[in-house]
Amino acid sequence: MPSVRKLGRKTDHRRAMLRGMTTLLLDKGRIETTVWRAKELKRTADKMITVGKKNTLAAKRAALAYITKEDVVKKLFDQIAPSFEDRQGGYTRVLKLGPRRGDGAEMAIIELVNYTPKEKGKKDKKAKETKEKKDDKKDTKDSKDAKSAAKKPAAKTVKETKKIEEAIEIEEIEESEETTEE
Repeated sequence: MPSVRKLGRKTDHRRAMLRGMTTLLLDKGRIETTVWRAKELKRTADKMITVGKKNTLAAKRAALAYITKEDVVKKLFDQIAPSFEDRQGGYTRVLKLGPRRGDGAEMAIIELVNYTPKEKGKKDKKAKETKEKKDDKKDTKDSKDAKSAAKKPAAKTVKETKKIEEAIEIEEIEESEETTEE
């Protein structure tokens, strides 16, 4: 019977940790952890990829029973497993980094063999574009809030507040109709 590294944890905790790390590895393609965890993770990740290569309903259910996210299972069956179709094992590699600062634990990177890092330039451009779009939406929302706040006179009761809000809505509708006519 093959021995299992206990990793200083009880059985349930160790299994949950390895499930989470397997899910993260298949999702990201590369993670940094201790050498011993990486070596144990290599076993479970390779088994999940082998299950993914079968591409049957039973295999998908087995993967869903172990991997904690459905989108990662879909990625496993659609992208990861087909890329390893010709390979007969050894889907991951462990690269040692050296001791961790603080406790001196040996650190390692575990990655899929076909992992290619994403280019930072492309990611930064997309991030900037989405950030600019969000800023534009905030600006328009802030300007609308400022306009409505400027139009609102101070109300003393709830009824007065509702009447004022209705009046403002009517004015906005009239303004939008005028702009569409022009």
